[in-house]
Amino acid sequence: MTRDELQRLINLIVQELSAAQAVRRTPLCACHSVNSECCPNRLQGVIDAGATRVGVLAAGGAPQSVAAMIDHTLLKPDATRKDIEDLCREAAQFRFATVCVNPAWVATAARLLAGSGVGVCSVVGFPLGATTADVKAYEARRAIFDGAREIDMVINVGALKSGDLAVVERDIEAVAGSCRDCGVLSKVIIEAALLTDEEKITACTLAKAAGADYVKTSTGFGPGGATAADVALMRRVVGAEMGVKAAGGVRDLEGLKAMVAAGATRVGASAGVKIVQQARGDKTSASASTGY
Repeated sequence: MTRDELQRLINLIVQELSAAQAVRRTPLCACHSVNSECCPNRLQGVIDAGATRVGVLAAGGAPQSVAAMIDHTLLKPDATRKDIEDLCREAAQFRFATVCVNPAWVATAARLLAGSGVGVCSVVGFPLGATTADVKAYEARRAIFDGAREIDMVINVGALKSGDLAVVERDIEAVAGSCRDCGVLSKVIIEAALLTDEEKITACTLAKAAGADYVKTSTGFGPGGATAADVALMRRVVGAEMGVKAAGGVRDLEGLKAMVAAGATRVGASAGVKIVQQARGDKTSASASTGY
């Protein structure tokens, strides 16, 4: 796809979303920034956004369905081996979708979780995204070799904001292609807090054009984390064909529910244990999260 073709596609999507918003003109609610009267109307908002299947978390939530949506995450630079061992033990106990760790810990996590049913996710170009596409492709392949089964890559934000759309698509394709070759899921972190709404639309469109499996809101290390408004916008752009991962600042069950209502199909959180305990109705401790 040429740059002109990409720009025409992006312009078309922007126009369609603007037209749809002009017709609806639905005020945003104070609690989740999706729709007014959010509790009765959030489901319709997700359907209007293009969802063909909706997972509903009942009051309290089904604990296993909640756990299966969570990438149990520890990406702090000072994480120790014991921290990673604790993370993996919790992931196996609570049956999270994956653990998400920095590349240096992938082999350790894969060994600890072998046979548990919990996958290993790793990050590429993290957290800035400001390295070259070939380096990102190698980093992805090395993490896959070490045992990663999902890769979360950070886009080249500076190239996007410079309007270098072909550069951004090649950047995403380098990683998404490596993942496809190995049968591994790819997620594209757009770092939404650094982008305008039009840039968010552009980033999601490029991720879809490059064949990625998910778009993801944030690294958790930028100026802001996931918001329901961003998740809803991303879902409208990518439609039902791609996953949407909300990450950064999802610290409790209510936060997770808000992201799911907005269209998220996966959540990255360091507070996964607390969230599942809340879904079970357990009393949770006030201990600090592991940082994401």
